[in-house]
Amino acid sequence: MKPSDLVQGTLDLLILKIVTLEPLHAWAIIERLHQISGDVLQVSDGSLYPALHKLEQNGWIKSEWRVTENGRRAKYYAPTGAGKEALAREAANWDRLSEAVGKVLRFVEN
Repeated sequence: MKPSDLVQGTLDLLILKIVTLEPLHAWAIIERLHQISGDVLQVSDGSLYPALHKLEQNGWIKSEWRVTENGRRAKYYAPTGAGKEALAREAANWDRLSEAVGKVLRFVEN
């Protein structure tokens, strides 16, 4: 599934969740999302970087330059306190939305 197939704002939620597990650089975020989703969700650089930039502008993530396990410099992303609060709030909204969609899809008229 590509980002264009996702409900708007979902990529932000997924990124926040992933960097809450551990600070990661962009390529590792893409790989982790792919891995955790069982190869269903795939995000391109063209979708990821604008989302990271927006999350950083909103104050939900912070970044710092570090050296990767391969010896390269990369920007690592981690949630801020506001980002952790946003994750909890947005995850609850997502749960409500997905439950409501499920109810509609399972609805059978008598």
